[in-house]
Amino acid sequence: MKAEIIAVGSEMLTPFRQDTNSLYLTDKLNQIGVTVAFKSIVGDRRKDLVSAIRTALGRVDILLIMGGLGPTEDDLTREAVAEALSLTLRRDGALVAALHARAASWRIAMPQNNLKQADVIEGATILPNANGSAPGQWLDVAYEGYRKLIALVPGPPSECKPLFDTECLPRLKAVLPPRFIAKRTLRAAMIPESQADKLLAPIYTQYTDVETTILAHAGDIQLHLICGKPTLEAAQARVDELASRMEEALDDWLYSSQGDSLEQIVLYYLGMHQLTLAVAESCTGGLLAQRITAVPGASRSFLGGVVVYSDPLKTTFAGVPPDLIAQYGAVSAPVAEAMASGIRQRTGATLGVGITGIAGPTGGTEGKPVGLVYIAISDPHKTDVLERTFRGDRTRVREWATQQALDLVRKRLM
Repeated sequence: MKAEIIAVGSEMLTPFRQDTNSLYLTDKLNQIGVTVAFKSIVGDRRKDLVSAIRTALGRVDILLIMGGLGPTEDDLTREAVAEALSLTLRRDGALVAALHARAASWRIAMPQNNLKQADVIEGATILPNANGSAPGQWLDVAYEGYRKLIALVPGPPSECKPLFDTECLPRLKAVLPPRFIAKRTLRAAMIPESQADKLLAPIYTQYTDVETTILAHAGDIQLHLICGKPTLEAAQARVDELASRMEEALDDWLYSSQGDSLEQIVLYYLGMHQLTLAVAESCTGGLLAQRITAVPGASRSFLGGVVVYSDPLKTTFAGVPPDLIAQYGAVSAPVAEAMASGIRQRTGATLGVGITGIAGPTGGTEGKPVGLVYIAISDPHKTDVLERTFRGDRTRVREWATQQALDLVRKRLM
């Protein structure tokens, strides 16, 4: 069974508001074996909404429409659904009475435009909304010869989520055949997306019953595997079989087979070996420490760090000799090494990481271009440094640098 989610509201087509309900609804639908094939956002224009509804009904079995159920002129979901299905609207007397009672409980006069919230599509079941004045509606109809299930739910998350859970989910479970979805997420670090797909496509294309999605961002590859079967055991077995083959192909690029973040894995290894970590950051400005400390319990292994942006602070807090900076420059392998070993010694950590580079967009030269980063890792026995040049804007260079640093720590701990 395939579903589509339509979020209604012109405000979500601006830079200031986004749809979050669909993430929640997608998870709930997946739990009962329904795949969300399409999502769309439609502004408060009746013609556009009617068109979107008809398109959705032509390609999916289940349609969820969020928003547009309020009392204002631009709340047009009821009217658009009725038009798309060639049905009429009726004003429900019980809903009208409930609206008047609600207004009376607040000791206010009810505006007449509120009455449109009592309009019900012909043949629809009213879905009570315990958290708002706009009820939802449920339709089980034939459209072009096929059965379609349609739910209209309010847009505010505080109304949408509980109404979907209490009113829509039970109805879906009652009519849908048993089907279960199993998921796995594999994650790999610092392998180019094209190279990952070259390795993995010959494998995952053999599993036509498993949906494989590859997502890439700043040195992190996520591989999402989803499979639906009549039993959860069958679906999980299929996903696990594919995951096992992909793990083998990825070799040491793979850092998680259950969706954990790279910082979670680093902290896991640190804890397992009873080791500690401290960092000295320049161009990343504390981003590495922020990623690590975002993980609950990080304090068991992460001692802390310093942001040593200026040359004097590299000396004061990370112990970098001034003549080293004078000879090689602040952005150099020797300085990165000195930062890593210096912060390790000053904090008493087992491992130290030093990062220095040119994040841009200015500051680069022919010999040291924007994106050049040196990352060093130090333990009591040795200090290694890696030189990388990352492409992209300032944010992207910093993200790549921290990803590379975490991966170096992971590999050292392995």
